Amino acid sequence: MKDGKTPNPNAIHPIKGYDKEIYIKPTIKNPNIIVGDFSYIADSDFESHVTHHYEWNGDKLIIGKFCQIASGVEFVMNGANHQMNSVSTFPFYTLEGWDMKPPAIADMPLKGDTVVGNDVWIGQNATILPGVNIGDGAIIGANSVVGNDVAPYTIVAGNPSKVLRKRFDDEMIELLLKVKWWDKSIEEIDSLIPILTCSDIEKSKRKIKDLLV
Repeated sequence: MKDGKTPNPNAIHPIKGYDKEIYIKPTIKNPNIIVGDFSYIADSDFESHVTHHYEWNGDKLIIGKFCQIASGVEFVMNGANHQMNSVSTFPFYTLEGWDMKPPAIADMPLKGDTVVGNDVWIGQNATILPGVNIGDGAIIGANSVVGNDVAPYTIVAGNPSKVLRKRFDDEMIELLLKVKWWDKSIEEIDSLIPILTCSDIEKSKRKIKDLLV
């Protein structure tokens, strides 16, 4: 391990003397936010980036391991949605003085949980809308608005976000989804870094195939 130190997923500040990047998992207080080990955000407060997350909707934000989340990213949850199957979308029931009970859950356009896979990079100021599923290894471009699911190892960008390309060929993607390096021990991952960071993708492919034999 580097400098004799072992990576610690329960440390809040992974960079000594720098408080504007944190591992998210040890800071979470909301039980409906679930984040895997070593996922970080370029900020000092992750939960402020999760908006309209109201307990009565029961929706969850689930983020995998080793995700990289830039500053200004916002996860918009289902509480942002208004009733759309009626004449007015105005939420009278949320404001003082109006004689309206909350609409039935069935009358709200709820999209379910928002799920982000492992090793996902989300660029600066991107917005992730309710109910989106982002696959392992995806990249979300800066300032993107993501309203549809993103396949594993796919790059998307824009408002609304559109697929730019796959990061790798189908064989490599299948191998990565099989090897699931993020689920291995810290020691195993540390030994895999030369493979995971090699710019010769064909060489990495051969090494990953060897791992799966």
